[in-house]
Amino acid sequence: MARYIFRRLLGMLVVIFLVLTIAFVIVRLAPGDPAALMLGPEATAEDASALRAELGLDRPILVQYLAFIGNAVQGDLGTSIFFKRPVTEVLAGRAEPTIFLSLFSLTIALVIATPIGIYAAYRRGSALDQSAITIAMLAASIPSFWTGLMFQRYLATDLGWFPASGYGGPDADFLERMRHLILPSIVLGIVNSALILRFTRASMLDILGEDYIRTARSKGMGEARVVLRHALKNAAIPIITVIGLTFALLVSGAVVTERVFNIPGMGNLVVSAVLRRDYPIIQGTLIVVATLYVLINLATDLAYLLVDKRVKY
Repeated sequence: MARYIFRRLLGMLVVIFLVLTIAFVIVRLAPGDPAALMLGPEATAEDASALRAELGLDRPILVQYLAFIGNAVQGDLGTSIFFKRPVTEVLAGRAEPTIFLSLFSLTIALVIATPIGIYAAYRRGSALDQSAITIAMLAASIPSFWTGLMFQRYLATDLGWFPASGYGGPDADFLERMRHLILPSIVLGIVNSALILRFTRASMLDILGEDYIRTARSKGMGEARVVLRHALKNAAIPIITVIGLTFALLVSGAVVTERVFNIPGMGNLVVSAVLRRDYPIIQGTLIVVATLYVLINLATDLAYLLVDKRVKY
């Protein structure tokens, strides 16, 4: 077990190193002068030259690369062109809404998808099973921005049940900020529940047809115990895998929802950084998201041990 974790951590370091390299190359591959692109068309040649010297872009490319890697290893991802603050500080200030939005959305998706997926597999071929599959496909097909706009229109504007957008005022307390995340979390939860529902149903169908399930029933064991204790436990590994992937996608892919609901999260920050040509922010976000992906994948693999002691690493 310890050897497996050590190997995975070494693999994480390799992945992060590759991401750092890709992030470095992205700016250099942009057509034209990166400094001029960051400053915009109204910048003078003197402004571009000063920014180029400030960012170290006037040095040899190998020296720039080694300096970038060295600073990143120390936690220095550069300074934002727009905010004039360290990238790590800017990202830390935007992390809270994205993390809580992802957690709430995943919770809602699990509450919707897990029981429906289990019951749909148990009642295979029934009207409920067919309805669940149809609704899951529909939820996966409708764009999240359209769902968000419809929810804003009816649940927030017409009924006034939730705040329509934003993340609370500057003096808003924690509960008020979380209240602003309820509606976008419902939108993301519904959209992402489709994949979990289908995986849950498929995994349960595979297990419910096994011989030991029929044996358990023949011994007079109750249906609830057969389904929840024996079938669900053995079908849990594929479900955990898709839950981990969904959470990783939520952390990195909530851009559209954050824009629709005007949530000041990391996704909204990246879109603004692209429009402002704030390349240090784009680089920093890419590195942070890639690191989160690797950590979530590791946590997902270790979670297998919690549901199946037979798993060996």
